[in-house]
Amino acid sequence: MAEDSDLERTEPASPRRLEQAREEGDVPRSRELSTLTVLLASGGGVWMFGDGLVRHLNEMLVSGLRFDRIQAFDADVLLRRIAVDMVNVMWAFLPLGVGVMLVAIASPLLIGGWLFTLQGLQPNFGRMSPFQGLGNMFSKHALVELGKALAKTILVGSVAWMVVVQQKEAVLALSVEPLGVGSAHLVSILATSFLSIVSGLAVVVFIDAPYQMWHHADKLKMTRQEVIQESKESDGNPQIKAKIRQLQREMAKRRMMAAVPTADVVVTNPTHYAVALKYADGKMRAPQVVAKGADEVAAKIREIATENKVTILEAPPLARALYRHGELGDEIPEALYTAVAEVLAYVFQLRAFKKGSGVRPKLPSDIAIPPQLDPFNIAAQKNRTDSPDHLSPSANGAS
Repeated sequence: MAEDSDLERTEPASPRRLEQAREEGDVPRSRELSTLTVLLASGGGVWMFGDGLVRHLNEMLVSGLRFDRIQAFDADVLLRRIAVDMVNVMWAFLPLGVGVMLVAIASPLLIGGWLFTLQGLQPNFGRMSPFQGLGNMFSKHALVELGKALAKTILVGSVAWMVVVQQKEAVLALSVEPLGVGSAHLVSILATSFLSIVSGLAVVVFIDAPYQMWHHADKLKMTRQEVIQESKESDGNPQIKAKIRQLQREMAKRRMMAAVPTADVVVTNPTHYAVALKYADGKMRAPQVVAKGADEVAAKIREIATENKVTILEAPPLARALYRHGELGDEIPEALYTAVAEVLAYVFQLRAFKKGSGVRPKLPSDIAIPPQLDPFNIAAQKNRTDSPDHLSPSANGAS
């Protein structure tokens, strides 16, 4: 059952899968939406520019039917006049043509966006397979397209019938109107009727556009195995990444251990924690943590410090505070300056005594640190707060 679930396409397409599909020219498209926008732009253009267009064409028609004797017997002059009339017609239709062209170019932005790819021009002989063609004829997508065609036929036909019935009287009245007024009125009737009929397609578009987006997303769904494989290809194998992180930790540990011999002092717990500090007067603003560790790492730090004759000082509260709040390679917290200064003073005096200068310093004891920096005090206080005795009436002074 688990293997069957891994083979089912239940996972949404990943960004990489969507990008690959887009590169192949596979984006959601609604032909009905594009057709509707172009038709609405055409009808709206005729409705807005119709009067001027009719007057312009009427003037050109009247002018074209008038010619003198020279034009009648000179073919070159007649051809030049025809060419001029053709240019004038093109100029007359230019606003309408430009508007429709701009809408046609911008309509893909509504769904899918602009896409320029040569993948669609590459030959695909699989599309020539008769078996695939038969499968496409009886597929779910083909049934949806058939439903859309029937819906368009019924809607457009119904709206067209209602428009014809409504405009019947206006069309019959055109016969008694003057030519100029009737022509403008005819254009207005045609534009209004055209927009009304085309608007019937809006119902189909409101259904088709969401369906095309859903169909595209459903078609690109992935199986769980494909998601896992893509994750491995894009992000790397998890086992390899874990191995890399392990190697990085080992390298960081070796660099840390290599810095222990350069430390001035190692503060210990004495067994659980060890923190190596270094301070160069005039070069550092404050002492730095060059190495720190717990348990086995702490034992290794103490071993290297002993081999390299680095001073080891037992100060449990300070060691715990430095381990918890000190970052490797950074300066110690400002709240620990006083405690660490006491430790470094002892180390530098001891170093001078070993060189034959001064007296042997006294080993510092009870080095004070702020209580809130000691993890031991914080844990003890939390345990007292969470204990049942702390919540009992006697613990609060009640008898």
